[in-house]
Amino acid sequence: MSTTLGVPRPDQASYMLRAAASDAGRAYKQRLLDLLDVRAGHTVLDVGCGPGTDLPALAERAGDTGTVIGVDRDPAMLARARSRTAELRRVEIREGDAHALPVESGTVDRARTDRVLMHVTEPLDVLGELRRATRPGARIGLAEPDWDTLIVDSEDLETSRAFTRFTTEEVVRNATVGRGLARLAGRAGLRVEAVDATTPVFRDFQEADHTLGLGRNLRKAVDGGHIDRARGRDWFAGLAQGPFYASFTLISVVCSR
Repeated sequence: MSTTLGVPRPDQASYMLRAAASDAGRAYKQRLLDLLDVRAGHTVLDVGCGPGTDLPALAERAGDTGTVIGVDRDPAMLARARSRTAELRRVEIREGDAHALPVESGTVDRARTDRVLMHVTEPLDVLGELRRATRPGARIGLAEPDWDTLIVDSEDLETSRAFTRFTTEEVVRNATVGRGLARLAGRAGLRVEAVDATTPVFRDFQEADHTLGLGRNLRKAVDGGHIDRARGRDWFAGLAQGPFYASFTLISVVCSR
């Protein structure tokens, strides 16, 4: 497979920041923030905060009397988050695993996790940790993609379907967790208040290649024998020529404790 097939994956922090800054990223994040209803004085928990993308917006709503806690297990992410929030005195950055949050029980008013459960070992255990950390009456916001819904337009429909299947079965650990968010939240003892679905649409090939990993994951699929090499090369070349369309469904759920 040619080395020009797809852009190299950037460092994870840069990747997350760019994805959040896209039109699709801003839209669903704003919607989830509004539903979460963070107010002045709240203690807010962001699990899997990454490079701190959402911490300033949470801190603005929590105000001078509130506290925002960002938790991540990756030292590089934590360093970026600390740098990003250095001027925000009410923001705390803590190293920890989503399965064992470094937060005292019953101390959080609002909690969120965004595109994290698709990567963890046990999503239900993480939801249980969120329940433990929050006070009665707290709100918890969850957002996850359903990668089974990934659509990439191409005349070679079979290869597009094979690419989505490979993404779901081989690339993402919990690829369909988005559709199960409400069910899992109920099993964790949370009350589901709202379920929302958005469809990020990509019309620019380069942006989609960066965000969806078209070239990177196609190379893995070819190397693993999931997609024929020549057919994959032709499929990717056709996508690059355009016009281009791809989309997937992202599900947001807001729960109460």
